[in-house]
Amino acid sequence: MELIFPTEKHKQAALDFRQEHFDNGETTISGDGGLDKARTYEEWLEKIEADVTRESDELVPATQYFGIKDGRIVGTLQIRHRLNEYLTKIGGHIGYGVRPTERRKGYATQMLSLALEKCRELGVRRALVTCNDDNIGSEKTILNNGGVYESEITEDDGTVVKRFWIAL
Repeated sequence: MELIFPTEKHKQAALDFRQEHFDNGETTISGDGGLDKARTYEEWLEKIEADVTRESDELVPATQYFGIKDGRIVGTLQIRHRLNEYLTKIGGHIGYGVRPTERRKGYATQMLSLALEKCRELGVRRALVTCNDDNIGSEKTILNNGGVYESEITEDDGTVVKRFWIAL
């Protein structure tokens, strides 16, 4: 497993990855940096390249990755370089998702482990990772990577989000 910054050469594989989610009835892809909403792959590439250094009150710098195993995109992962108010409450430092046909194979655990190494390189000392309270697989992934439960936050729509810290 490796984390790779997306490039033009990943276009067809990325579009296939996205389509698999849509075909599975999923309109949102976790940790994809907006690939699920992008009009074109090229526009998405421009966005994620800008995201690395983007800085505003609402946006923090973030790096996007594909989780690749044996040449196949098995997941997406985004690392936020720091937290703002929203990310501190809900989003955390790392968002990730695994394609439907590759779930329950340990890829999320591997991807999160690699992401934590990258967080260390960014100078993050404690990483906040969150998941919805009904996402048992994601919770196990976080716990398998040393996550320590801190609290739950209820969003305006009623979604309950669990918050975990991982010491780096």
